[in-house]
Amino acid sequence: MRRLTLDEIRKIQLEILDTVMDFCAERGINCWLNGGTLLGAVRHKGYVPWDDDIDLGMLRPDYDRFMAEFNGYNPRYEFRSIENDPEFEFAFGKVFDNTTVLDEPLTNITGMALNVDIFVMDNAPDDDRIVRDMFRKRIAYVRLANCVKEHKFPKVGSLPWRICVYVYRILWRIAHFFPPKSARFDYIRKIAENSKRYANEKTARVGDFVGWHCLVCRRELLANLTELEF
Repeated sequence: MRRLTLDEIRKIQLEILDTVMDFCAERGINCWLNGGTLLGAVRHKGYVPWDDDIDLGMLRPDYDRFMAEFNGYNPRYEFRSIENDPEFEFAFGKVFDNTTVLDEPLTNITGMALNVDIFVMDNAPDDDRIVRDMFRKRIAYVRLANCVKEHKFPKVGSLPWRICVYVYRILWRIAHFFPPKSARFDYIRKIAENSKRYANEKTARVGDFVGWHCLVCRRELLANLTELEF
């Protein structure tokens, strides 16, 4: 086992990207470059110079199909998410290259490997107030509440509130000795479930409610995708 260089890491990520895009093209699944990866394609025709990951996006129906059908397509790669792995630490999905090992100190996911992130866009209410109150505040609260069960001092909220959460966490651990193994992932499941709240309604907008930012756009913007060099 040896440490990979940044160029080698990017090469492996691009191989994952090629495999995902080939799979999506074969199955008629729409997929696009997302976040900093899209910025890199537009501005640099590749990675942003300081970037070391690749982000993709899908609408919920395509994401669900990808999740159901991708594993087994190529034994080297595996798609994991909170929906198919109850101890996955993210509300979005990742495609792993299982021939690699990733040392990721900030997560406790078993079998971490070099990967590509796949974010999902769900139906979003057309009222900005509802988006703000029902999604952003709810997600922020759930994440803050989870700080009670984590080992780090919370970084969200006012200092007095963070101190209260920290003290409560200590008392909670003393009372229970240690948290249940599944407790750490409760808030992730809640975020993933909350993002599907408007799944059965027709809306003019879609949003990413599983990433760190609640991003909302008109659905029509994703109807006609353009190919870019990356």
